[in-house]
Amino acid sequence: MRGREAILPELRRRIPPQFSWLDQRLVRDGHLQGRSAEALALYLLLVTVSDADGLSWYGESRLCRMLSWTPEQLRHVRDELGEAGLLAYRKPLYQVLDLSPQLVPVRLEQRGRSAQAVAIGDILKGLAAPDSQ
Repeated sequence: MRGREAILPELRRRIPPQFSWLDQRLVRDGHLQGRSAEALALYLLLVTVSDADGLSWYGESRLCRMLSWTPEQLRHVRDELGEAGLLAYRKPLYQVLDLSPQLVPVRLEQRGRSAQAVAIGDILKGLAAPDSQ
């Protein structure tokens, strides 16, 4: 098919043996809309360095060095991604969260509580239940 040929076929991208990818649902489901450039940079870095479960143990100082940020900037951006349901953090662990629409991530508090995910059906059942007064 015309127009589908690679410009430089010898430099065609190959999927490397290590785990690293970006989910198309980031664009398709609108997860990138309204995110700051800094949030997108941190997300890309964490997706790149995380394992198959989305886990990364890169420390705050290392991330700040890599992104040329202050610790305050990192915390602000980390909070932005957490509020968007894209990232969970509990020192020293980062988790890039699944983008499945059937789960709604609950914001991870940074005071040692573990992240939780609640099925959307459970949320809707709770909203439909009559008030018990």
